[in-house]
Amino acid sequence: MTFFEVFLYAFPVIMTLMTLLWLISVLIKNASIVDAFWGIGFLVAAGYYFWAFETHTTRNYVVLGLVAIWSLRLFFYLSIRNWGKAEDFRYQQFRKDYGEHRYWWVSFFQTFLLQGTLMWLVSSTILGAMYSTASLGLIDYMAILLFTIGFVFEAGGDYQLARFKSNPANQGKVLDSGFWKYTRHPNYFGDACLWWGFALFAVSAGNYLAILGSLIMTFLLLRISGVSLLEKSLKKNKPGYADYVRKTAAFIPWFPRP
Repeated sequence: MTFFEVFLYAFPVIMTLMTLLWLISVLIKNASIVDAFWGIGFLVAAGYYFWAFETHTTRNYVVLGLVAIWSLRLFFYLSIRNWGKAEDFRYQQFRKDYGEHRYWWVSFFQTFLLQGTLMWLVSSTILGAMYSTASLGLIDYMAILLFTIGFVFEAGGDYQLARFKSNPANQGKVLDSGFWKYTRHPNYFGDACLWWGFALFAVSAGNYLAILGSLIMTFLLLRISGVSLLEKSLKKNKPGYADYVRKTAAFIPWFPRP
């Protein structure tokens, strides 16, 4: 199959997953589960892309392995963090706005199908990274290095934040040590970084258009559901955050300002 045929056939696969997830959310009355399954959706897409190829190269195995490492880590982290907690405030607000009975149908289109569509578009980078029979070259090894740096920042930032929040003495305080000393969002920076690692794989494979997926992911992290949304909330609710903003880089890590 051609690149675009494989990509198009992935759409119903992802939408089937999101529909099943939506049905589960209706049963348990909690739409927050969609957040934990964000990473798993990319693993399903990568698995489908891997299955679609008649022959499997080293590149296919490497990219599938990296997607699995990233997605499973994110899934377990978010699942453990959210276990036993109430539905996220965003979805609770939607429920109030639309009413209990209308909300489920709204959530199907506004949350699950929308995230599924974004997932499908972003996954084009994974397909581009896999769609080649060429051997791994210098750019591919640079991609692995970039992925590793991103994964360390994302996983390390999440671990440091979880450890910080687990200490009651830190209630209301701002984390400004570890990775958080050099960037206000090490986890989001790491996520963007590793996705540009996948983009390098796609470039090495000659699938330049596929970096569109990494561009979309970076835009989402910076302007939609990541940095921009979180900064508004933190500036309003955390007293010491304004000072932290003045001395700490917003996204790309750098030494703190005096």
